[in-house]
Amino acid sequence: MCQFRSLVRELDMTSENELMRIGISLPKNLLDKFDEIINYRGYSSRSEGIRDAIRSYITHYKWMADVKGERQGVITMIYDHEQRGLLTTLTDIQHEFMSIVQASLHSHVTHGRCLEVILVRGDGSQLKTLAERLMSQKGVESVKLTTIMVGE
Repeated sequence: MCQFRSLVRELDMTSENELMRIGISLPKNLLDKFDEIINYRGYSSRSEGIRDAIRSYITHYKWMADVKGERQGVITMIYDHEQRGLLTTLTDIQHEFMSIVQASLHSHVTHGRCLEVILVRGDGSQLKTLAERLMSQKGVESVKLTTIMVGE
């Protein structure tokens, strides 16, 4: 927990005085969902919400980079079942990592969306690599890796 707090502090202390302007393209449904969230949470602008989301993403990335040693955990993944070739790709990736994949549970959320929970155990770097490979596939909506050190 101390490392997480120091990451948050590090991000808060960075200078935000020099703002850079960027342009991004988003699907309308994603932007609509984002707008709902920033309005609900009381952000004054999209830019403020995007800055907060990027800080959160950076913090998560740095936290993931610290997953080391023998770990037990779960990977929770939501994906579009109708994305062409995705199911085969996800299965192939899990087979590549069969030395760390202990079991998986598949649930049909809707006709087109699936939830999969993968139980994993092994070196933290391998667990991260598996999660990142799954996350990078087109049609995968979200991937979350949660681990605990073995032997604590």
